[in-house]
Amino acid sequence: MHAKDNGRIRYQRVCELDGEVVEYRDIARAYESDDGQMVVITDDDISTLPEERSREIEVLEFVPASDVDPMMFDRSYFLEPDSKSSKSYVLLAKTLAETDRMAIVHFTLRNKTRLAALRVTDFGKSDVMVVHTLLWPDEIRDPDFPVLDKKVEIKPAELKMAGQVVESMAEDFNPDRYHDTYQEQLQELVDAKLEGGEAFTAEEKPKELDETEDVSDLLAKLEASVKARSGDGKAPAKKTATKKAPAKKAAAKKASAKKSPAKAASRS
Repeated sequence: MHAKDNGRIRYQRVCELDGEVVEYRDIARAYESDDGQMVVITDDDISTLPEERSREIEVLEFVPASDVDPMMFDRSYFLEPDSKSSKSYVLLAKTLAETDRMAIVHFTLRNKTRLAALRVTDFGKSDVMVVHTLLWPDEIRDPDFPVLDKKVEIKPAELKMAGQVVESMAEDFNPDRYHDTYQEQLQELVDAKLEGGEAFTAEEKPKELDETEDVSDLLAKLEASVKARSGDGKAPAKKTATKKAPAKKAAAKKASAKKSPAKAASRS
């Protein structure tokens, strides 16, 4: 929106050669070579690729569920049987659950070869298979943090205190316990402005972390946190917000099964 007159902003696709506004249907897919040459690839060209023609989900291997690092997960899809008989689906689901393994699968989706992990999750009434597309190894950045190369001395007392904090806050994970407080507050702000009011007042800016703060001060804060959790002391309440990953929606055609988007338990 234009801040000056509240007019809507419209974006257009403009050709850099003739300045003509280009409709989406007139945009071609092109790839640039290392030497700068452009090659136009049409939908007909893509359809000739063997991987594109295949609609099968190929099972490559079955691996322990703990072997797949969650960092590799990209998007999630429910796997739905495409026939009236669900026996084979239920059989595979129960087998994966009892062996605590994931199936590593391979398929094509949206003009891209996908590697994915097929696992079973309990949705109360029945076990449902979920496909998690995986990032390829070269899509994961290498964490290069020189500061971690420096030797850091951790005293036993520091480790013990940190461990007590963890134990005092230990819980079983329940996603329904958390809410997107930012979106809730944003909606309150929008509603208030629609009514001609204000939702929030300015608050004092939180104190920034002092990187030179002594370790003993940090230990004192950790100790206070432990006491507050155990009821031996009091600590000021703090607002926290946990952001849930938005549901991913997509679809793919295949011969043996249908994939439908997985949705977060508490959101659509």
